[in-house]
Amino acid sequence: MRSSPTFRRRRLARRIRRLREDAGLNQEQAAASLDMSTSALSRKETGEVATSVHEVRSMMDLYDAYDPGLVDLARSAKAKPWWHAYGIGNRGYYVREWQLGVIPGMCQTSEYARALFVRSVAPDRVSAVTEARMRRKERLGDMTYEAIIEESVLRRPFGGVDVVRRQLRHLVELAALDTVTIRVLPTASGAPLGLEGSFVLLSYPDPEDPDVLYLEHAAGSTHIENPVSVQRATLTFDRLRATALSCADSLAQIRELAEAEHGSHECPVAQEQS
Repeated sequence: MRSSPTFRRRRLARRIRRLREDAGLNQEQAAASLDMSTSALSRKETGEVATSVHEVRSMMDLYDAYDPGLVDLARSAKAKPWWHAYGIGNRGYYVREWQLGVIPGMCQTSEYARALFVRSVAPDRVSAVTEARMRRKERLGDMTYEAIIEESVLRRPFGGVDVVRRQLRHLVELAALDTVTIRVLPTASGAPLGLEGSFVLLSYPDPEDPDVLYLEHAAGSTHIENPVSVQRATLTFDRLRATALSCADSLAQIRELAEAEHGSHECPVAQEQS
């Protein structure tokens, strides 16, 4: 399979980091000589931001290590990384998501997504970000996707009862895909794991590319490649999976919530508060 700009960017990041380390320089020393901040160099060495051809040439001069392949790699790695706004595309990705706040973005209907964005995005950007999320969602068939959703998420009335019901029915439809697995973690399980926050684990088809822990927060998003952090999140996900309902029981619960009688005072999906 031909490597994507994402893979090339990450390979470039690892190689410029090795060049610096082989030269015996720490990030502070190298950044000062390259006339950039330490944080900027750090982001380039993790692949979070692009490294230009000019910067690669400057690095090779500073580190006294000429590698013509780096220049070509820099030219071919100009696309934004996949983790920028969840831009996942190539076949072979394995995505594991734990959610205790909202329905996972890759599973949202447009009306559910819009109801969320109305609360958090400037009014003139709501349509654009909703459309972008729907375009990314079309790529579900190009990856193996596994989600564990905390039960209370299914009952939160974003957009109102009807919007939530349609969203729940959509979850059932998605779970029918061979590449999608959805499980529900019962609130009554009392599992303390994962309460620190939602997270996404992303694995690549190329074994040379390490897994990434992706976190979204109020100030934006962060990707983490630290092996200890990634392993901790992986163990947490595995334990959540072991505690969650089976796929069949999860879908049965989602169907039950989705098909609850409209307007009934016994409806398990809470009414949206005005």
